[in-house]
Amino acid sequence: MAVNVAVVGLGKMGLSHLAIANALDHFNVIAMCDTSEIVGGVLEKYTRIPFIADFDKLLETPGLQAVIIATPTTTHEWMARKAIDKGLHVFCEKPLTLSSAVSRELGIAAEAKGLVTQVGYHNRFIGTFGEMRRLLAAGAIGTVSHVQGEAYGPVVLKPSKPTWRGKAGGGGGCLYDYAAHPLNLMNWFFGEPAACSGAMLKSGFSAEVDDEVYASLGFAGGATGQLSVNWSDPSVRKMTTRITVWGTAGRIYADRQEIQVFLTGTAPIPEGYKTGWTVNYITDLTPPVSFYLRGEEYSAQLEAFGNAIMTGTAPRENTFQSAAETDATIEMIRAVAADGGAVGNFGATEIAPRKSGLVGRILGR
Repeated sequence: MAVNVAVVGLGKMGLSHLAIANALDHFNVIAMCDTSEIVGGVLEKYTRIPFIADFDKLLETPGLQAVIIATPTTTHEWMARKAIDKGLHVFCEKPLTLSSAVSRELGIAAEAKGLVTQVGYHNRFIGTFGEMRRLLAAGAIGTVSHVQGEAYGPVVLKPSKPTWRGKAGGGGGCLYDYAAHPLNLMNWFFGEPAACSGAMLKSGFSAEVDDEVYASLGFAGGATGQLSVNWSDPSVRKMTTRITVWGTAGRIYADRQEIQVFLTGTAPIPEGYKTGWTVNYITDLTPPVSFYLRGEEYSAQLEAFGNAIMTGTAPRENTFQSAAETDATIEMIRAVAADGGAVGNFGATEIAPRKSGLVGRILGR
């Protein structure tokens, strides 16, 4: 039986989620909500899906079982909290909230009621990144020494009047909007980092938020990481996210199109791979979805959300609790960038502040 769902927020992502959910057998879209009654009225006319401008009234819709929240980040906390209080399953766009403590609290509240939660980190549904995680879990490149997460895009290329994404305190900027994606993948692979140093949030065109993000991270087990993100990069046509991992027995690189794997043979070699280079493409690694829009991953994530609700036994992907790890990582980077110091201990390395106290340096032993 399909899940009765409402879509909240009818901007770019909300419209995508509305189209996908309305096409999937997993869902029956019974209402939609937005602050713009003009947008809602037009959509209601042509889709015949009831439009309700008031969120509280939306939650009273008879038979409602779940909500998809695609609104500005500052609204996520109170909307998700009210939905959970009503006993509704919640899919929410990223980042979950502006506080990792709040995100964890919401996750605990939902789990206590047996509700399914999911956050829209769609890269986890891209086959190349899923294959990277499988190979890492199999120990294909031995002990991991370092990971590099990157994201680049041509979002802000000139000074302009900012949307909510370009306003300070609104959950916008390159860190929240772009860096969250590679950070979430790094969390998926290695967990929440225990250390951060040399974080820099740099503004170029934006007046209130960062356009570039750089940081060094330390993970459990001694693996280190580097983050390099720039949403003011005119050299790329659209957002490009990529992860590279080095280990004692090889290297893995993955982006949206392919995964490149180099194995030395000093660790167990998974089936389908060999010593030296193996390249696999997204077309061979992504399962088909029942409806395509923008990319298979956008449909796949909602299929997973629907399956988890309908079966009660399907894996729960990208839960509020896992998203809280990314929120905490963002907080750590912001804190280090603000005071120019460092947080945590890198284990095999030593963090020593400069006399100026403005930046930290990492000294290898």
